[in-house]
Amino acid sequence: MTRRIGIKDVAAAAGVSATTVSHILNRVEGKRINPDTRKRVLKAAEELGYAPNGLARGLRLRRSHTMGFVSDEIATTPHAGRMILGAQEAAAAEGLVLLLVNTSGDAELERTSIEMLLQRQVDGVLYAAMYHRIVQLPESLHSTPTVLLDARCDDPAIPSVVPDEVQGGRTAVKELTDHGHRRIGMTVPTADTPALRGRLEGYRTALAEVGVPYDPSLVVAEPTVPNDTAAGHRAALRLLTSENRPTALFCFNDRMAMGAYRAAAELGLSVPGDLSVIGFDNQELICDGLHPGLSTVQLPHYEMGARAVAQLLALTATPGRPPGPDTQETLLCPLVARASVASPPRL
Repeated sequence: MTRRIGIKDVAAAAGVSATTVSHILNRVEGKRINPDTRKRVLKAAEELGYAPNGLARGLRLRRSHTMGFVSDEIATTPHAGRMILGAQEAAAAEGLVLLLVNTSGDAELERTSIEMLLQRQVDGVLYAAMYHRIVQLPESLHSTPTVLLDARCDDPAIPSVVPDEVQGGRTAVKELTDHGHRRIGMTVPTADTPALRGRLEGYRTALAEVGVPYDPSLVVAEPTVPNDTAAGHRAALRLLTSENRPTALFCFNDRMAMGAYRAAAELGLSVPGDLSVIGFDNQELICDGLHPGLSTVQLPHYEMGARAVAQLLALTATPGRPPGPDTQETLLCPLVARASVASPPRL
């Protein structure tokens, strides 16, 4: 069995004390060390293959160099999984490891999982939701540095990173109005969420910008449980079979947009010749799989994950940081144009 190289071995090779080696390798500030001595120690450590004991160093600094990532369903969904990738790569760039827990919405599993992460002395926790919603932060996280990801809570002291739903909704509808549409329907879920309220506000804002008054009859809600696509199909049928039907649809998400494609086909309407359709999320398996490809607005999942890590690093670096506008971040949702939007037909 190969013996682990330690600080004393490096000290012997460099001809200095173990304390001097420790100060140099751990980059202890305020110690006046001769540059030649520093070079000699670093060279000896490299030649001997010295690897620092991260666990012992973490205990001294009261840091574990790990972050917890607690989510409801994100890890099981490729679409939202980019949040994990963004967080993981941002953490790795700082020499940190992300410990991921997927609870599937099980409250007891969430409780025990958080307890397990805290027992492992994670430096902080990212508490993430599958979709933008208001959450109640578990009591056990109130004393641990925590950042909400794709979620917010009533406590302004808890940092959060969420998509700018209003800007995203406005961007989607502006794409339609820029092509000349003025009678634009919107298919939405019945569940009241920040995502729904924000996207609806963006819809109304974009219409107002071109002088179109808001018509509530053009916003049709259907329950999305158990199936968003079926809900989108029902909502689109109601709009497309109405008198003076809309020339375009803004769908709450890409799955509802897929249902709208089906409704249009059943009514003999072509996309985008007879009907323009735009979605929200940029679920590539759906958007690229539909014919023609679905224009949509992208949720910045990767960027949200990375920004949440940056927020958590700032929080752990300055414990007790007071809440401020920089701790509640909203990220832009860019347009991804494909082929489902065109000028309105002459009816």
